[in-house]
Amino acid sequence: MNIHPFAAVRPNSTDAPLVASVPYDVVDTAEAAALAKGNPKSFLHVSRPEIDLPPGTDCSSAEAYAQARKALYALIASGTLARDSERRYYAYRQTMGSHSQTGIVACFDTKEYLSGAIKQHEKTRKDKEDDRTRHIETLSAHTGPAFLTYREDPAIDALVREACMSAPLCSFTAPDGIGHTVWEIAAASSCRADELQELFARIPVAYIADGHHRSAAAARYAAERGFEGESRWFMAVAFPANQLKILAYNRLVKDLNGHTPEEFLELAGKVFKIGGKGERNCRMYFRGKWTDLSWSVPEGADVVSALDVSYLQDRLLAPVLGIDDPRTSARISFMGGIRGDDALAAKVDSGEAAVAFAMEPVTVGEMMAIADAGAIMPPKSTWFEPKLRSGLFVHVV
Repeated sequence: MNIHPFAAVRPNSTDAPLVASVPYDVVDTAEAAALAKGNPKSFLHVSRPEIDLPPGTDCSSAEAYAQARKALYALIASGTLARDSERRYYAYRQTMGSHSQTGIVACFDTKEYLSGAIKQHEKTRKDKEDDRTRHIETLSAHTGPAFLTYREDPAIDALVREACMSAPLCSFTAPDGIGHTVWEIAAASSCRADELQELFARIPVAYIADGHHRSAAAARYAAERGFEGESRWFMAVAFPANQLKILAYNRLVKDLNGHTPEEFLELAGKVFKIGGKGERNCRMYFRGKWTDLSWSVPEGADVVSALDVSYLQDRLLAPVLGIDDPRTSARISFMGGIRGDDALAAKVDSGEAAVAFAMEPVTVGEMMAIADAGAIMPPKSTWFEPKLRSGLFVHVV
């Protein structure tokens, strides 16, 4: 795996808590506006620029991209963001409760993405690729890192651990309680940088955990420019797999597809053992109570069909509840496991959904096995937490 240092555009330690924002794709316009209200330094002014335009402005309009560029370069002009004087590797640690994960911030090679050395496990949508590509083109920058993982290597772990013993470049706890700390690992001209590159050169593959559309857009942008100079590289944070935390991605279905509650329970009982634990499990919230559902992995199941979300989709959501394509159906919605059981139950109790399914999390090993097989996971299978904050690193191209 080829990695490269870069001169990050980033906030100073004082401004970092004000700049850092949630990723653009986990909030809608109203939520972004509320989070950025009264904070002109929030990176949401760059990642969700429509919040500074007249209400109803299309977030994919030329005006929105132009506003994003204006906001980015205003932060640079004001000194809130500044470009490092030399190329570096960085370490980025996130702490959520007792869980901690430390990744390497570097530039990765779009050609390795296109060759399959950086593996995918999700399909991308052209409209979202178009959006991220235009964002890079207009701003001449990658404003949000991709989230990669790799099979852990003790020598890399030791090098990063040593770097994190120095004073951090910034460290703060966000309003949601998640801690964020950044260190310099090495300047490009140092022996430590050479060592890190050599260690990564023996890592055969990396995996996209989150940021499939960012990665695809970066590759398109690079190809349009002949893979020359900085355009060839894209910014990512790469975490060792044994440090990652995947939460469940839960399902909510709006109605019972014409079935009475009694008919639905009877049909569900033909698919699952209702009550008690088994080889594989999920939980269903229906008619005001939680019920355990269990089943066994079908003999001969491949890595995708053996997933809990696949079994639920193939055996109940499609044939019984009529959710033929969860990517496009308006009758199903998804909720990240970080929200908890109460949020699922509230949707059902309010009548917004007829039934909710709380899934067991997919493992990092399952995700890697699917990517290694060249297969694609069902939509909304993985919810990585904590999320990378935007604005802590920008890669100018």
